[in-house]
Amino acid sequence: MKLGIFVNDVATEKPEYTTTRLASAAVERGHDVWYMGAGDFAYDPDDALRAQACRAETGHADLAEFLGTLKPERFTVEDLDALWLRSDPADDLPDRTWAQTVGILFGGLAERRGVMVVNNPAGLSLAVNKLYLHHFPAEVRPATLITRDPGEVRAFVEGHGGRAVIKPLQGSGGQGVFIVSEDDTVNLDQMIDAVTRDGYLIAQEQLPAAADGDTRLFLLDGKPLECDGVYAAFRRVPSEGEARANMTAGASVEAADVDDTMLHLAEVVGPRLAEDGMFLAGLDIVGDRLLEINVFSPGGLGSVESLTGVDFNEVVVAALEQKLSATG
Repeated sequence: MKLGIFVNDVATEKPEYTTTRLASAAVERGHDVWYMGAGDFAYDPDDALRAQACRAETGHADLAEFLGTLKPERFTVEDLDALWLRSDPADDLPDRTWAQTVGILFGGLAERRGVMVVNNPAGLSLAVNKLYLHHFPAEVRPATLITRDPGEVRAFVEGHGGRAVIKPLQGSGGQGVFIVSEDDTVNLDQMIDAVTRDGYLIAQEQLPAAADGDTRLFLLDGKPLECDGVYAAFRRVPSEGEARANMTAGASVEAADVDDTMLHLAEVVGPRLAEDGMFLAGLDIVGDRLLEINVFSPGGLGSVESLTGVDFNEVVVAALEQKLSATG
């Protein structure tokens, strides 16, 4: 299989990234793997889609470093068997807004030329912000308000006992997230201003269980990713004095106990994710609710492997092989 992997920027890839591990697993299984970033595509006068890309030729221990030593080669994208979109649009805010939809746009062109593209570009276009969660039944979501009206936000917070979570509609990694308590009403307007400065605001009810962190459960083609009875999942536990369970905010990881509640949530949202072409996705779960659905570049398979001893990268790449074979 000739596999292209699209990331934000090839030069910023790191050995511990899930993308690097997946690419390494593909190389080790004998596949021809090419990395390309947001600025590497070209639509040529001969109507061909091409890109400057680096060929991965080594295992994950030094793959990221190895890529940094290569000079990109120009090749025809439609010669790929599969293109894996693994960029995070939020990472291109605010300095490279032009790059946010590059994978979706050029991935769509590649798909029209017969390349199998995962996750599906049309599906990803629905998920460029957190509004994607609202394509799913209300039973899986916390009570949520999306608005730019400060009065509506204040009323929502008051209606939830002065406690809520405020965050931007677009973003990731816990950036711009405020945890509002009863003592914060004097600062509420400042929080609202800080978030709405860049767009729409999400006000969400606080889930009591969120204080203990959340669980990320991986789904493959809409079903929980599992190997030999072990689920690909891990818990993210906030650091002391921190309310956010994001790894970028210093959270630690623990083994996850995947229970029937989590599996029920996966059962509810899985069919729609599969329909939208979300080959690999991550559900962030607190109690019996979903906080987010990660479909662009869900990470953490390295943490799962360290906690369970199971190399799910091999499982995912094998599933990609099967998917390509099934689609011809």
